[in-house]
Amino acid sequence: MRASDTSPGQPDPVSAMQAVPGQVPDLAVVIPVHNEAENIGALLAEICAALRGRISFEIVAVDDCSTDASTETLRQLAATTMPELRPIRHRRNAGQSMAVLSGVRAARAPWIATLDGDGQNDPADLPALWDMLRAESDGGARLLVAGHRTRRRDTWVKRYSSRIANGVRARLLGDATPDTGCGLKMLARDFFLQLPAFDHMHRFLPALALRHGGRVRSVPVNHRPRGGGASHYGTWGRLKAGIVDMIGVIWLQRRWRDSGGYDPLN
Repeated sequence: MRASDTSPGQPDPVSAMQAVPGQVPDLAVVIPVHNEAENIGALLAEICAALRGRISFEIVAVDDCSTDASTETLRQLAATTMPELRPIRHRRNAGQSMAVLSGVRAARAPWIATLDGDGQNDPADLPALWDMLRAESDGGARLLVAGHRTRRRDTWVKRYSSRIANGVRARLLGDATPDTGCGLKMLARDFFLQLPAFDHMHRFLPALALRHGGRVRSVPVNHRPRGGGASHYGTWGRLKAGIVDMIGVIWLQRRWRDSGGYDPLN
C-alpha cells in the first residue's frame, strides 16, 4: 500500500488540453489509459453516443505514459470530433489508481463516473447508473454506485481468481459489494476526494466509501471481451498486491472515527 505521490498525478502542462469552454458539465467520465490505442477511440465514441442529449458531460482521459499510439489518438480526437474530451498525460507511469485520481482532480463536473480504458465496460450502462444516483433522497451525495459484472467475458482463470478475491475482500472488509473490481462506478467528486489515496485504491473504493460514512449499491452491468491489446494485470501480481493493500485498508478501517459532522457555534 503506497501513499499517493502527487507528482505523477499532475498533468503534463505541455500535453494537457484546454478545458472545454462554457457551462460546467454535470458528469465527468474518467478513464485511465495505458497502451489502449486499439480500444480507446471506439470506447470514447460509445461514451458520446450514450450520453449526448441526455446528460451534460466531459471525458477526462488520463494517459498514464503510454508507449503506443494512445497519446496521439487522444490528441486528435480532442482536436477534431470530440469537444467533450479533455486528455491529460502523466509525466511518469503511476498506475491505474493514480490515473483515476488525477482524472478526478482535473474534472470540473461535480459527479464522477469511472470506466476502464480497455473497452470491456459498456458505456450504455452509464445513464442507468446516473438515474439511480440522482434518484436518491439526498441527491446521492454519499452514495457509490458500483457495477456488478454478472456475466464476465474473461478467461476462466481470471473469473475464478476474481471470485476468490471478491469473497476474501467481502469477508475481511465487509464492503457489501459482489464485484469491487469492476471499473464502472459513479459517485460525487467531493466524496471521492475525501477518501484516502494510495496505490491500488481503485480496487477498494466500496470499502473506503463505507469507512467514510457512505453507502454502496451494486448494479448489474454488461461486460464485454477485450477488443485488442493485452491485460496489464497478472493473476499472481494482482494477488500479491491485493493482500498487502487489504491489510492497509483493514488498518484504515480500524483507525477511522466518525464525528457525525459539526455545527457552527455562531
